[in-house]
Amino acid sequence: MSAEIISVGTELLLGNILNSNAQFLAQELAELGIPHYYQTVVGDNVDRLKQAISIASDRAQILIFTGGLGPTPDDLTTETIASFFDTPLVERAEIVADIQQKFAERGREMTDNNRKQALIPQGAEILPNPVGSAPGMIWNVRPQLTILTFPGVPVEMREMWQQTAVPFLKTQGWGQEIIVSRLLKFWGISESSLSEKVADFFELDNPTVAPYANFGEVKLRISAKAASPKAAHQIIEPVEQQLLQIGGLDCYGSDDESLASVVGDLLKITQTTLSVAESCTGGGLGQMLTSVSGSSSYFWGGIISYDNSVKENLLGVAPKALSEFGAVSSQVAEQMAVGVRSRLNTTWGLSITGIAGPDGGSETKPVGLVYIGLAGPENEVTSFAYHFGARGREWVRQVSACTALDQLRRKLLTEPLPKEDPA
Repeated sequence: MSAEIISVGTELLLGNILNSNAQFLAQELAELGIPHYYQTVVGDNVDRLKQAISIASDRAQILIFTGGLGPTPDDLTTETIASFFDTPLVERAEIVADIQQKFAERGREMTDNNRKQALIPQGAEILPNPVGSAPGMIWNVRPQLTILTFPGVPVEMREMWQQTAVPFLKTQGWGQEIIVSRLLKFWGISESSLSEKVADFFELDNPTVAPYANFGEVKLRISAKAASPKAAHQIIEPVEQQLLQIGGLDCYGSDDESLASVVGDLLKITQTTLSVAESCTGGGLGQMLTSVSGSSSYFWGGIISYDNSVKENLLGVAPKALSEFGAVSSQVAEQMAVGVRSRLNTTWGLSITGIAGPDGGSETKPVGLVYIGLAGPENEVTSFAYHFGARGREWVRQVSACTALDQLRRKLLTEPLPKEDPA
């Protein structure tokens, strides 16, 4: 028994809009414990939509459609579904009245083309739309096939799903079990290396473990199916502990945590402060830090030293270091970190200098070469060299900022915690 999501709209195929509806519905189905193995995106074309319905109705028991319920000629979802199942469309007077009322409340008059939205297949139930003018439908086509339709507007679809669809599915016996997931996040280890270490866990049935990777970050998703959240967490917990032990320091957090939020928590625990000096990331590191609520308690500011004159005049980088080693070097990265720490009077100074590309690289200093500097208490300073490769400007910038945070995280975890006040 499974569900399938069918998203209708040529604009989705062209990439004009992001298919956030499918993501939302996938998460909701998981919370209800409803298996969901396929998603389909199809344009505003009757024949291709019928092909999608034919395939989906043979392999799923719940078909969830989003999009194509508007009043214009390219809104074909309802009439195509009715035609596929050889069922006449019937105009529902209550839908017409609802649309008229909503238009009147907005000081507008309903046009004739809006009557199209009042047509639903004979035998189907109305799925009310409390926000917009396009209602959906709930149709038990046959004992093992139920169809639900929603408009493509996300705010309307989500309201209709929560208010009507979820209660309906539960009355039909769905949602007796739920799927709970735990996401472990790793930095500083490749997906292949981590997968090799935890390969045995990929064979588990309940919970299941699956790897993901994106922009340098690797994730392990642990999912369990059970009758309650508590029971699911009990299934997940022992596997999570084993994975944490294997991952060690490479695992930086879980679920909604980010490198910036984890670093922020460590700075608060250690009662220390941070400032940053950025070149190739152009403020991206500071943006990550300030995206965390309450970051002003430990992050004091930064200097974007894109030009060498800023490195010299504001950060105190020696002209000789720039001329002898170049702006992209360990020496300059270290002096940038020392300079920003000194000028902003913080515990830690973190710096980034590199070549984001696509231009500016050389044989000795290729695109993707990045140096990270870290200056801390007791005048300690160190630097780290990375070759992130020519994988795109944004890739290099984002991975550089995250790697800088990760280096600070690792340093903070090895630093002794402050002694508690005896009082």
